[in-house]
Amino acid sequence: MEIKTATFVISNSDYRKCPSTGLPEYAFIGRSNVGKSSLINMLTRSKGLAKTSVKPGKTQLINHFIINNDWYLVDLPGYGYARTSKTSRSAWQKMISDYFLHRETLVNTFVLVDSRIPPQKIDLEFISFLGRNGVPLTIVFTKIDKQSQRDTVRNISAFKQAMSEIWDELPTMIMTSSVTGYGRDNLLDYIDSINNSLNMEI
Repeated sequence: MEIKTATFVISNSDYRKCPSTGLPEYAFIGRSNVGKSSLINMLTRSKGLAKTSVKPGKTQLINHFIINNDWYLVDLPGYGYARTSKTSRSAWQKMISDYFLHRETLVNTFVLVDSRIPPQKIDLEFISFLGRNGVPLTIVFTKIDKQSQRDTVRNISAFKQAMSEIWDELPTMIMTSSVTGYGRDNLLDYIDSINNSLNMEI
């Protein structure tokens, strides 16, 4: 798949106000500062589509982007950022949970995980939340350009081991780098394959 057009549509805090076109949605989410905005910009080859920041917590709403007039890329707030009020964190958590539990056009969630660090409890807990609720998901390891291949393999193996303790079958996993573009084709081809299977079901 090649992305020809990527256009911002709407931001809101309520899944019920999301677009009602019925087009499939692919959500991107991860721990704060995991490199989500950079990955989205790399995928769409648009530097300013998703707002990047060195300060975590930049994304605070559900953001919809229409891709090729065919599907939605959904940029969701990061989880695990502590420098907000308890009230704000609770509101964000409810907004995100409601989206995952009730958004019928969501067909896959890409959970971004930093490949540079050992398995984090917050990532494993969030992935388990999606699994328990039957939300289709794919693990996307980010920033593989930031360390040696051996370190990347070690950390991903440790992550797989941690997931294997509670998962009978592991979800698909894709390695990426927003700097080099590594994994871009794999990720877009994966989305394309899902879209094709959806079209066959119609």
